[in-house]
Amino acid sequence: MSASKISLSVFNDLNPDQRKAVELVEGPLLILAGAGSGKTRVITYRISHLIEGCGVRPENILAVTFTNKAADQMKERVFKLLQGRHSGRPLICTFHSLCVRILRREIENLKYSRDFTIYDESDQESLMKACIKEVGLDSKAVTPRSVMAQVSYAKNQSISPEAYYAMASDPRREQAAILYELYEKKLKRANALDFDDLLLRTVELLGGFPEVRDRYNEKFQYILVDEYQDTNQSQYRIIRHLTRARQNLCVVGDEDQSIYRWRGADIQNILNFELDYPNATLIKLEQNYRSTQVILDAAGAVVSNNVARKGKSLWTERKEGERLGFFEAPDAESEALFVANRMQVMRTNRGEAKCAILYRTNAQSRSFEEAFRRLAIPYHMVGGFSFYDRAEIKDILSYLRFCMNPEDSVSLERIINTPARGIGRSTWEGIGQLARDQAVSFWKAIGLLMERQTLSERGRNALKSFQSLVGEIQEKLEVRPLPDLIRFILEASGYRQMLQDENTDEARSRIENLNELMNAAADAAEREETLREFLDRAALVSDQDSFDERAGVSLMTIHSAKGLEFPVVFVVGLEEGLFPHSRSLVTEEDLEEERRLFYVAMTRAQDQLFLSRVRMRRFYGAESYDVTEPSRFLNEIPSTLVEDLSAMLPGSRFRRVYEGPTYNTVDHIKEALRGRGKDLAGVRSAVPSSFSPRSKPGVTKWKSKFQLGSQVRHPKYGIGTVLRSEGEGDTLKLSVNFRRYGLKKLIEKFAGLEEAEP
Repeated sequence: MSASKISLSVFNDLNPDQRKAVELVEGPLLILAGAGSGKTRVITYRISHLIEGCGVRPENILAVTFTNKAADQMKERVFKLLQGRHSGRPLICTFHSLCVRILRREIENLKYSRDFTIYDESDQESLMKACIKEVGLDSKAVTPRSVMAQVSYAKNQSISPEAYYAMASDPRREQAAILYELYEKKLKRANALDFDDLLLRTVELLGGFPEVRDRYNEKFQYILVDEYQDTNQSQYRIIRHLTRARQNLCVVGDEDQSIYRWRGADIQNILNFELDYPNATLIKLEQNYRSTQVILDAAGAVVSNNVARKGKSLWTERKEGERLGFFEAPDAESEALFVANRMQVMRTNRGEAKCAILYRTNAQSRSFEEAFRRLAIPYHMVGGFSFYDRAEIKDILSYLRFCMNPEDSVSLERIINTPARGIGRSTWEGIGQLARDQAVSFWKAIGLLMERQTLSERGRNALKSFQSLVGEIQEKLEVRPLPDLIRFILEASGYRQMLQDENTDEARSRIENLNELMNAAADAAEREETLREFLDRAALVSDQDSFDERAGVSLMTIHSAKGLEFPVVFVVGLEEGLFPHSRSLVTEEDLEEERRLFYVAMTRAQDQLFLSRVRMRRFYGAESYDVTEPSRFLNEIPSTLVEDLSAMLPGSRFRRVYEGPTYNTVDHIKEALRGRGKDLAGVRSAVPSSFSPRSKPGVTKWKSKFQLGSQVRHPKYGIGTVLRSEGEGDTLKLSVNFRRYGLKKLIEKFAGLEEAEP
């Protein structure tokens, strides 16, 4: 098709591969977009070209991605490119938002009401807690969070409660299957969907109702999918259904950045795209516009060790660049101080240079927060406590959700006695029992209870007052502007008065949050959002949506950093068992995902990349420290690309990790102990008392013939390093990290270990 209608200046902004990806609009297209290769530009220019260069109606275009922030960014760019020349607009949204949009129109086919409620993570756990209680289990022994993890896994794999029970290999899984079945019944009774259901019910609609599928095939004639490597089986099936009539499908992704296997993402979706769509065209975007060549070469060397990939060679015109800085600290506190000091120097020399500290788990943030506070360095936490997770915000949103959907028992439980109005726990349990006996909603059970005249006068008056409040709010749902509606709830329910009467700093802070909720409602009103759309948007907020681009220093997990970029990046905690995580050492697929995660972390850096690890780390609140092993990923970086910064630490004798030998020798343990003010003559006798394994002091005794940090040889696993010991005598176990097989726990007496040369 001709590009005559689209400004030539648009194409002048694209490199040859990008331009080819924009112009090839008919048929299936796989764009392998390396990190920082301008994929968002390609997607937005492609949408613009479809409309202005090919005459496609905007409303016939669908673009889906994974975060609200990415979707909003795409919308803004497309709007600027089109400059208001078209009345219609393409639909650019997240997968979950797309599903909500379809379900709000079509879900009655599945015997739900259109006013269904979306349960977030805390709502799901509340409902599961009720299920656990109903079957008579102890919620401390069987936690809602752990059961919900199993339920979510089953839903992602499209496994029904019955099938999950049949697959159960132990009593705990059978228990989970029973709870899963009850949870599903309660969800349906509450006219509610959880996040997994948004996808599953859409698959059910498109697969089971041909007239619905045909309608959306006709509507969405050109489909673009961003971050295709992160799609799960439900998302994959939705796209397959939507492209049944036409195959004008463009997917953009990078198999080397597939990092969500733990929540159902299937890397095979992108690896097998050309099998699913035999007529597909493949275009690789390999020119990087973000990082220096040094950073790209280091990251490429690491990820090239993976087998599950198509392969790309990233290059940039930024041939200059500093080598990667590597720092080895004796402990977590020293690691954090190194990062903080480095930042202070940069702030002094460059002003407000934007930096990111990336870690594998949220628990690692504490030492960095303490160091930044000590040096008065302002920072921003990403993925912390969401605004919409705050108790006062959830309370008011629950009033709105319940008044829209009176079947919503979770929201009802939250608000029925908030603020306190004399409806106690025993009354609530009575309502619940009546609801179960009569197979009705909790709200209808309240009406039945009022008719039976079994309540005390005080209890009856309290419930009657609550019924009146709900009725007043429901009358105003459709007629009051959204900010006014929230203001009415705050006043009529007594919520604001409750906080004012409390008269504490915390209460005043909560009032400020509620005022901010009204600001959010005013913004929604300006966007002409309905109340339902406002509640849907609040329910679908993700961790990454809280990222503040103005922040000088950002702390976040690597998963939260996906899609972001920073001039300076610190990747910390590079130790075996932490990164790669101990859970990833079981299968090769898990280990490859950890390697991809490291690749993602490295490619967030534009100008400078620092890597760090500690020799000793305290785990699980233990009184002592464990000796650590360097991450295997460090050995995969060419030594010519790395600068040793460990000499900055007094007393450090850094040995380069890139040449193979381990850090965890007796000499290094001695040095680390001296760094903590312990000048010990004999490590053999000292290590057990100062570095006992994760058990109570005095329980473990060091009786092994191997010292901590010793190199040993195993007849099957080869060379490894002794990290810790447990027990004594015939039952003494050694934890050994083998270079090729990862961490293994062995009974020394039967392991056949021999000393090996360092």
